[in-house]
Amino acid sequence: MIYGGFEIQSFEAGRGQWHARIQRADLEPVVIDGLSFPRLEMGFAWSNPDAAIADAKAHIDRFRPRSAAEQRIA
Repeated sequence: MIYGGFEIQSFEAGRGQWHARIQRADLEPVVIDGLSFPRLEMGFAWSNPDAAIADAKAHIDRFRPRSAAEQRIA
């Protein structure tokens, strides 16, 4: 699935332990604090794939650059 310019994939790493992997949809690296990553795997195990995807979406929302208008309000 594509969300906010990122591709999210859920995967099972152990029985009933769902995780999510995200990468930019344009395949450029994800840069966090100057460090470049081709993709990120969310470290928390969820009981179902939908919860893993929801967690990935929350991470994307948290790290998305804010617009200039939002920065003035904050």
